[in-house]
Amino acid sequence: MKQLNDILTALAIGLAVSASAHASEEPLKVCNAENEMPYANKKGEGFENKIAQVVGEALGRPIEYVNWTDARYFVRDYLDKGLCDVVIGMDTGDPRVLTTKPYYRSGYVFITRAKDGLDLHGWDSNALMNAERIAFIPGTPAEVMMRKIGRYNDQFNYMHELVGFKSRRNQYVKYDPAKLVGEVTSGNAEVAVLWGPSAARYVKESATPLTMAVIPDNNVRADGEKVGFHYSTSMGVRKEDTKLLEQLNQALAERRQDIDRILSAEGIPLVSKPAPALASK
Repeated sequence: MKQLNDILTALAIGLAVSASAHASEEPLKVCNAENEMPYANKKGEGFENKIAQVVGEALGRPIEYVNWTDARYFVRDYLDKGLCDVVIGMDTGDPRVLTTKPYYRSGYVFITRAKDGLDLHGWDSNALMNAERIAFIPGTPAEVMMRKIGRYNDQFNYMHELVGFKSRRNQYVKYDPAKLVGEVTSGNAEVAVLWGPSAARYVKESATPLTMAVIPDNNVRADGEKVGFHYSTSMGVRKEDTKLLEQLNQALAERRQDIDRILSAEGIPLVSKPAPALASK
């Protein structure tokens, strides 16, 4: 009888261990852009794909990508519906989700050819007023400032030329950062204004040496309201998924150095978070 009990106990332990191992190997389903380089693609070639792999390793879970094609609706149609569980690379504090502690902070940049020696210290620079073509993406802080300095209207046709004159109405029109950087490389545009992480890879790979200057975060609109140019990036989960949020925060802390190496290899410009303002007495 004792031998039978020993066998049953061993089987029970084996089943428990097997169940535990199976649970730990449950895939981490990542909401993944099918073709939004340099962030991510279905081949896993983006820097966010690399960060996802690092986090998956820290959690002991294989990464399973659930690919989306339209950036406007992936939270509603994929994350909220439970088709995937985490988004890599969301603005910290995005109200649609719970966001982790930020794992990097970057800014928008002015991109120019090094040989042109343009003095671009801010939006009041003469180089912006004198440039024939300035490549930028509508709907970004760059558009707000282009309107303020009076350069939006004369760039309107060029801006739409960059996407083959497709209309943004009722469809997702993607501005390719590689193309916009290429406009500067070729000399077709004197300046490009892009989110640093979206441009860094192409600036680094350019056969023509380029400069990438981080735009100061002290800009205001024509009405005096601040226009943000520096932002922190986090991961996002569904609002009820607090357990996964806690696990991701722990993984990000544990693998901080690995993530920093990925960002550095990508050439992403990093900025410091401003110190909180002192309370007035």
